[in-house]
Amino acid sequence: MEPLWRPSAERIAAARLSAFMTAVNRRWHVDCSDYTALWRWSVAQPEAFWTSVWDQCAVLGERGDRVLENGDRMPGARWFPQARINYAQNLLRRDDDADALVFWGEAKVKRRLSNRELYAQVSRCAQALRGAGVVAGDRVAAYLPNMPEALIAMLATASLGAIWSSASPDFGVQGVLDRFGQIEAKVLVCVDAYWYNGRPVDCLARNAEVAARMPSLARTVVVSYLDEVPDVSAIRNGLRWADFIAPFAAGEIEFAALPFDHPLFIMFSSGTTGVPKCIVHCHGGALLQHLKEHQLHGDVRPNDRLFYFTTCGWMMWNWLVSGLASQATLLLYDGSPFVQTPAGQAGTILFDYAEAEHMTHFGTSAKFIDAIAKAGLKPRETHRLEALRTMFSTGSPLAPESFDYVYRDLKVDVLLASISGGTDILSCFALGNPILPVYRGELQCRGLGMAVNVFDDEGQPIPAGRGERGELVCTAPFPAMPIGFWNDADGAKYHAAYFDRFASVWCHGDFVELTAHDGMIIHGRSDAVLNPGGVRIGTAEIYRQVEQLPEVVESLVIGQEWENDVRVVLFVKLRDDMVLDELLISRIKQQVRDNATPRHVPARVLQVADIPRTKSGKIVELAVRNVVHGRVVKNVEALANPEALDLFRDRVELLS
Repeated sequence: MEPLWRPSAERIAAARLSAFMTAVNRRWHVDCSDYTALWRWSVAQPEAFWTSVWDQCAVLGERGDRVLENGDRMPGARWFPQARINYAQNLLRRDDDADALVFWGEAKVKRRLSNRELYAQVSRCAQALRGAGVVAGDRVAAYLPNMPEALIAMLATASLGAIWSSASPDFGVQGVLDRFGQIEAKVLVCVDAYWYNGRPVDCLARNAEVAARMPSLARTVVVSYLDEVPDVSAIRNGLRWADFIAPFAAGEIEFAALPFDHPLFIMFSSGTTGVPKCIVHCHGGALLQHLKEHQLHGDVRPNDRLFYFTTCGWMMWNWLVSGLASQATLLLYDGSPFVQTPAGQAGTILFDYAEAEHMTHFGTSAKFIDAIAKAGLKPRETHRLEALRTMFSTGSPLAPESFDYVYRDLKVDVLLASISGGTDILSCFALGNPILPVYRGELQCRGLGMAVNVFDDEGQPIPAGRGERGELVCTAPFPAMPIGFWNDADGAKYHAAYFDRFASVWCHGDFVELTAHDGMIIHGRSDAVLNPGGVRIGTAEIYRQVEQLPEVVESLVIGQEWENDVRVVLFVKLRDDMVLDELLISRIKQQVRDNATPRHVPARVLQVADIPRTKSGKIVELAVRNVVHGRVVKNVEALANPEALDLFRDRVELLS
């Protein structure tokens, strides 16, 4: 197979990865002559590798002499146990008038802040948080769009050693409470409203309900987006952002010197089997991993213009904002990527942004690329994209046809970096690479320092190039592993999530293969998580809403493979003598939309007479998904009512 793109000799020579390889060879007296050799060395010598990342990426902080304790334990390894570090300090390292960030709220709002202005705003917010009683270890939660105040509040929180967690404002009340209610946040930062698809969406009523149902809150801070003076009178302990920071003048920030593994972010799982799990990531792990991924795999340089289309509810927001540590300018966008602009058609606004701001790195979802391809957009003919060097794609597997589209209709000379990891590690297992070719349908490489492999069902490695699929695993510790789950004192939930399948091996839940080029193809999730449009959705979040309706006795939801994506299909068992009609379908969808997010809304709703379950009473989503896709259902003898599967076979023709 011929590659779709090869880096030029000049690009390879100039890549930060090439400079890193040269430095490694000189410092450690090795001979890593290509990427494969470098990757193997990074996995075999993790202490030397991560020391080199720390030094080459110029981490601010005290590294200490020891790099790794209990390196043979997973979980249980501890990185840089003597280090003192602060994530926010590393992101706020510049003190100049260059752009730190640019913000577009669709075509309605445009703002920018210099590095010096960003530092000043973080200083004021940090003082305000301290004045509200926030100390190291407290939680600050954000119910915000991807706007400057989200970044400012996060950096202020991190500077104090407090813990940040965020959700996007399209989450319904229950979805927010399922997350923030568990972590007992002391401060909630929210927004008055936001723009979506050219229309304002008011948030004040939802803010008031969330604040009323979170007794831990000492302060609810409302950011102005649409209204300069939002009415916060109905919000418990409510205060406008401008009033919150008004008493404090900008000054030097007192960055807390923290252990490497001090908690930084609480991320949330998709909530497949109950309320979302609270995944805790640390200052050093997030920083070191993101520096490696940005600088070595993404070739991000000072003054580059880094963009990712993301909300504050997706881990790619955390990944994006770490770009400040590499001295890049962040390009933030909030709203619909398909909003109709006066000068163009739906789907062009992100390319308008790319052209106007000389975007060097464009990040988006595989679904967006697929959508603009189907819409017939040809950005290479309509936009000037000379500055664009790299295009990132994640969220779901990027279809081979989408690779073709990028090189045919977007830009010929661009690194298309399909990347994959997850909220679980706040980073990636497989990444792009500025010194390797791009092959159709493949992720270019396994990440440096990540002992990634593919196991069969017996836990044996599957060699690259065989075309065999298996479980994506990581067989050795890495700094970006979670330090644990919130409210999981004995680590039982953490262990069960990743280490039950294979002893002392991280099992990620992706179904993948390693190619002859030592790249990776991802064939989807190996568990029951839904993934429409690249957004991970837990089935339990839908069940909790649907089954509040009196007509619904029980439900089961799956993701159906559909047009190079996944669509949500909901099956409902209704009360006796009830028939599913259009009115009830509409009510079901509205219930989900109002209390979760629009992405949770099922594309199809079908009625069944019974729901298959195990003998212990658990419903079996994977068995139903296999039936819908015409696959063999394994372990039918474990079902209490296997005959119920026939009811779903009868429904398959309605889903074509």
